[in-house]
Amino acid sequence: MPFQVGDIIIGHISGITKFGAFVSLEEGKNGLIHISEISKNYVEKVEDYVKKGDEVKVKVLTIGNDGKISLSLRQAQVPKTETLKAKQHLPVEKMEWMQKKEVKSSFEDKLEKFLKESNERYDQIRSREGKKTGHRY
Repeated sequence: MPFQVGDIIIGHISGITKFGAFVSLEEGKNGLIHISEISKNYVEKVEDYVKKGDEVKVKVLTIGNDGKISLSLRQAQVPKTETLKAKQHLPVEKMEWMQKKEVKSSFEDKLEKFLKESNERYDQIRSREGKKTGHRY
């Protein structure tokens, strides 16, 4: 069965390099998980996340004209539906707060808020500088 972009498939790690891991797929095909697609966290060594022979669930990112298959381990691990389900289980208070936060402000409201916060920060900096130098502004 040919693979398509977006498919989530099972494969086995067949090799590890500094830049990623090679995966053996069905039908004798091979793909590459680039180091940036191993985990959402910073990956210094691929070996810290996968070992040769490991069975992995990967997502097909691209299939080149030359037959090269680009894969992602991190995108296959957390489906978007799970993150949506997690948001649905928030406490009622949290959900109400989030709904209040989503109220759209006009440009003028945003500008007024920005200027107020900016002036407050500027005043704080001036008072700190005055304490250091002994000057009052």
